[in-house]
Amino acid sequence: MDFVPASGTITMFTTDWCGYCKRLKKQLDTAGIGYTEVNIERVDGTPELVMSLNNGNQTVPTILYPDGSAATNPSLSQVQAKLA
Repeated sequence: MDFVPASGTITMFTTDWCGYCKRLKKQLDTAGIGYTEVNIERVDGTPELVMSLNNGNQTVPTILYPDGSAATNPSLSQVQAKLA
């Protein structure tokens, strides 16, 4: 699967129980930033993808940007700056 998002949006890898994920989703919604949520506990192959981006850890939220770069647990301001 290709998870690279469209320009101006992000892909966010999450879990149901992640408080940091819930907070960032709420902030993104308020800021009007589009995202595709991918729950790594429900989509085959995504735990391994997240691990490859996080030195072997399944840390969420992990964000994938349109340029193919990634960030682990970024702040809203970091996401906004990267998308600007």
